[in-house]
Amino acid sequence: MARRGVGTWIREGVWEIPLRRYTALLVAAALVAGLVLGVRVLLHEDRSCGPGVARPEGSDECVGVATGPYDFGQPQLRDVVRAIDRENGRLAPGSHVTVAVMLPYTSTSPTSLNDIRHQLQGAYLAQYRANHDSNGERPQIRLLLANPGATGAHWRRTVGQLAAMTASTDRLRAVAGIGQSTYANKQAVRELTRQGIPVIGSSITADDLANGQQGKDPFPGLARVAPTNTDEARALASFAKVGAGKALLVYDKPGDPYTRTLQQSFAALIKGSPYEPQPFTPPDDRSEEGTTANTFRQITHLVCDTSKETDTILFAGRHTQLRQFINALGGRGCQDRKFTLLTGDEASYLTHEKDLDRSALRHNLSVRYTSLAHPDAWTKDPRPTGGSAADFATLRQLLTDAAREPVGPIGSTALDDGQLIIGYDTVQLAVHGIREAVPADRTVPALTDVGLQWPQVKGSLRVNGASGWICLDVHGNPYDKAVPIVELTPEGGSRFVRIAWPEGKPPGKECLPPSQANRP
Repeated sequence: MARRGVGTWIREGVWEIPLRRYTALLVAAALVAGLVLGVRVLLHEDRSCGPGVARPEGSDECVGVATGPYDFGQPQLRDVVRAIDRENGRLAPGSHVTVAVMLPYTSTSPTSLNDIRHQLQGAYLAQYRANHDSNGERPQIRLLLANPGATGAHWRRTVGQLAAMTASTDRLRAVAGIGQSTYANKQAVRELTRQGIPVIGSSITADDLANGQQGKDPFPGLARVAPTNTDEARALASFAKVGAGKALLVYDKPGDPYTRTLQQSFAALIKGSPYEPQPFTPPDDRSEEGTTANTFRQITHLVCDTSKETDTILFAGRHTQLRQFINALGGRGCQDRKFTLLTGDEASYLTHEKDLDRSALRHNLSVRYTSLAHPDAWTKDPRPTGGSAADFATLRQLLTDAAREPVGPIGSTALDDGQLIIGYDTVQLAVHGIREAVPADRTVPALTDVGLQWPQVKGSLRVNGASGWICLDVHGNPYDKAVPIVELTPEGGSRFVRIAWPEGKPPGKECLPPSQANRP
């Protein structure tokens, strides 16, 4: 074999072999970099959950505005989401405007999801009625689901999408629902109304998430179906005749918009009480258990230490903590003494709560609360004004029709927690505002004109809701709205007790709010 020359050795040893090695290394590095980039691209694309919905960086929640039939991974929402999609699909192009139902669809709380499902079912039934039973009134209503996240943490992203939809072919004209009175929802409502988007709150009751406080309107274009906490407390006081020397207040410290304003309303009712209010501190996420059960066990001792004349406990807290407190009261030492626990509409979440110890309600303990609505309110307590059995019967018929096509199916339903009824009335009010705002020569209202309709929703222009008449004052708050007093039952579910009224009596047949100066 011939000996290789020096030139060959130099060429291969010094240049070609190292060059091939370096080239191989560069190719390998490029492949790795391409692989990493490809994985990143795939992961980025995988952030999408469905049309209009995605997982933000650092979150596993699917948030945003679903423009297709997306149920946010919640099987219990599947049927009603499909029903909404069928109805949306029937709408002719250019014939409709959009109403977004904004609720925390990715909640992990079974109790909250129950209420969300019922509210959405009610919203859909109002959409169906508006599109099929309104004597050809226009525009028709397209319904979309808007999710700001389980705790509302992603409200900015969702509100940004909603704002963009006002100027697109979506023609968004209102946002309904909102959910609980939380700090995140308060910020979302503030930004929505700042951008001129009308908002109709379903179950928000906090006084500081309302217009008209100290004569100011921080949320222009906001209307509410539910009374404020102050009005609920006034209705409760007119029903229960709470005495300062006979009641103990237990409250959430530091509180959130709902619990804090409920605490203030209750404190005003028992001003001069000889008992110091008893605080408890829940987790920031009040759907979590935390350690408050221990605090409530201690508070039950203080309940038993009160005088024999004390027979009422006022509770200003969320439903998870309320359930813990009721369970603790079931084991109190003074079970021979009778107590009535009074609280706000948050108690409706416990209507079907599996972890509630209902045996506690057999031991001289009654739990009564101000519900936003109840199916027996107008059938068992008929009134000449303030609402009617006929208005509720319209919803009842829709619900019967929804058991099958073309209206349904919409999934399992319930009325006794009030959420389906209030969801229905919320979209009814949205439809009323939208259609009243349509100019004579057009079929679609201007965005800003919808929110201007709320001060005129009274008298003959009121909305005859299934929860009672909706007559709004100039600030968009319901005037003297019917407040069903409801009681949790040991057998499960709830029992209607009586309708109460913030003004102490039903509104007159004209349902015209008096000037603020003339209100008590």
